[in-house]
Amino acid sequence: MSGLFITFEGIEGCGKSTQIERLAKRLAKAGREVVNLREPGGTLIGEAIREVVKHPPGDAPISPDTELLLMNASRAQLVQEAIRPVLAKGAVVLCDRFYDSSMAYQGFGRELDLANVQQAIDLAVGDTMPNLTLLLDIPLSVSQARVSDRHQSTGETQDQFDESGTKFFERVLDGFHILAKAEPARFRIINGDKSLDTVAEEIWDSIQSHL
Repeated sequence: MSGLFITFEGIEGCGKSTQIERLAKRLAKAGREVVNLREPGGTLIGEAIREVVKHPPGDAPISPDTELLLMNASRAQLVQEAIRPVLAKGAVVLCDRFYDSSMAYQGFGRELDLANVQQAIDLAVGDTMPNLTLLLDIPLSVSQARVSDRHQSTGETQDQFDESGTKFFERVLDGFHILAKAEPARFRIINGDKSLDTVAEEIWDSIQSHL
């Protein structure tokens, strides 16, 4: 059985983590070996980079170019240490973000040159590409409300992305829509503003042709 690589994308609060957990349990019940990963992170090196990117030491913010390179350094480690070996075993990889997030956040959001962003991605991933990308699409107002509720309920502090402002996230959201439109064969857009059960069923239906 060949490996299957599914990535989940979307702005903050869209429900990626919750739906990945649900899908992983359902796939496991169906007899598939499943590995859940996240970006940035997923390896010891990647998790260390994640902390630096989200909560930079000192008072100086990370520059957009540095952010791009750190994200792809984490990604390169994840691809080589985790994703490729898991796929080679015929297992399913469910990844919370992948290179589309760099295009959306660093490219469209930070307004870096898209060709430069693509070069960094190419170096990090080589020929490792998702079989399917699920974009959990929610309005920005819903994202902001969910993130605020999460911070209040968990005591989680804001990170560098949370502090980037509404205009930034508008560009990110527009970027995801542009990416999905450019690759309709790979992307499936799921309305993340529906109930958890409804979203889970739409995701399950979307992956059937890949199982």
